[in-house]
Amino acid sequence: MSESNPTGHRAGWHAISAVPARARQPLTIDLDVDVCVVGGGLAGLTTAREVARRGWSVAVLEAEAVGSGASGRNCGFVLPGFAEEPAGIVSRVGLQHAKALWTLSERGLEYVRRTIRETRMPGVKPVDGWLNVAKFRDDPKTARTLDLLRDEFGTQAELWPGEQVRSVLQSPFYCNAIHFPRAFRVHPLNYTLGLAAAAEAAGARIFERTQALEIDPSGIRKRIRTPSARVRAAHVVLAGNTGIASLMPRVAASLLPITTYVAITAPLGPRLAEAVSYRGAVSDSQMADNHYCVVGDDRMLWSGGMTVWESDARRFARRLAADVARTFPQLGHVKIEHIWSGTLSRALHSMPQIGELSRGLWLASGFGGHGFNTTAIAGELIARGIVEGDQTWRLFSPYDLVWAGGPAGRIAAQALYWTRRAGELVKAHLARRTPAIAAQQTDAAPAVPPEPADREIAASDTPMTETPQPPRKQRVRRPKKNVQPGPEAAEEVSAER
Repeated sequence: MSESNPTGHRAGWHAISAVPARARQPLTIDLDVDVCVVGGGLAGLTTAREVARRGWSVAVLEAEAVGSGASGRNCGFVLPGFAEEPAGIVSRVGLQHAKALWTLSERGLEYVRRTIRETRMPGVKPVDGWLNVAKFRDDPKTARTLDLLRDEFGTQAELWPGEQVRSVLQSPFYCNAIHFPRAFRVHPLNYTLGLAAAAEAAGARIFERTQALEIDPSGIRKRIRTPSARVRAAHVVLAGNTGIASLMPRVAASLLPITTYVAITAPLGPRLAEAVSYRGAVSDSQMADNHYCVVGDDRMLWSGGMTVWESDARRFARRLAADVARTFPQLGHVKIEHIWSGTLSRALHSMPQIGELSRGLWLASGFGGHGFNTTAIAGELIARGIVEGDQTWRLFSPYDLVWAGGPAGRIAAQALYWTRRAGELVKAHLARRTPAIAAQQTDAAPAVPPEPADREIAASDTPMTETPQPPRKQRVRRPKKNVQPGPEAAEEVSAER
């Protein structure tokens, strides 16, 4: 059985708790604008708002409803940084360049917070804090990462020893963690709906149920064909997820489509507060498992699982309930009331894809595993690049389009996830048998390797380019900051985006 509300969002936890939103009409007449944005998610709406605020005309084409994809269906984490680890960024681009990228990530976080405050968004109340937790033993890499973040990047972060972590998250598996007090979480669908309203207030026009079928990027005026009309624009921004495959196959080939699963428990009552007193966002894994938070006072939102194909989310309800009970055994039996799935995209280099593909054709994609902050960065940088000629977006040029390996790349990513999950289950079993060892075991931190020599940040004249190359062995890191799909009741769910 399925059910939809008037805005086109599947019934589920986020939709049930969403603010009222009006349905928007599809495009039925030919249109001529300065900028056409394809995709009515977080990145596309931010781009449209910022372009309109600068006085240019802009139209947004959304194939379904605003926020119906991953933007309105994720965990709502707004975090500093990227899915790529800080040390990995430094290794690739040098310290000074990495610091500039990290500053942009924090600016994206503040953009979201400022937008909520300035527009007085209804139903969007930020809850501060993010704990990035090490499991099974105190991880010496945690302290080294913190040193880099605080001493070089100037980030507000603090090391929580295992005792402090377990005082707010009473799990036998948890050890030390990095706490980010400026990070926060929000209701993702309400923020997306509020962002759409803010874009329209600035002058943007949004058309729902209007799929972009074909793009002709040649010439000064680009042409976009939809089922009922055509759009001409000087600039086109592809702000889609895996749905842009038919429009730009070479872009889609650079992305791994990853389907993830999110559940909402039934009310847990007083026992939840005894296990989890922390109210911010929590991540405790290097891949899809687990990212969670307390919602509705006594429920848990729990994200876990990963497949490289779309699957019926109901098949994962028992699995996610077991993950909750395993992490917090004092909760006992946990019932899942809502569960949903959705597909996000991720590049092999674990960084977002932001830039100009060719003259007047822009890309904002690859946001899987990052969080809201990267969509805000993309929208603001692209708007400034289009209207003002600002070149800051070129900071992302080292992370261009790299072939994701096709079917073989997907198989490798799935195998890596299954292998790591099996390893975590073994460690969890051992930790349950010897909880004292799990809580007290620490490793001496080895010496920090020398930083690579700084590299000059050059504003290259070349656009974002595709770099065809054979599949290479690359570690697929966890979605450190989940941007994940959204809601459907367990009995109503399909695996559709």
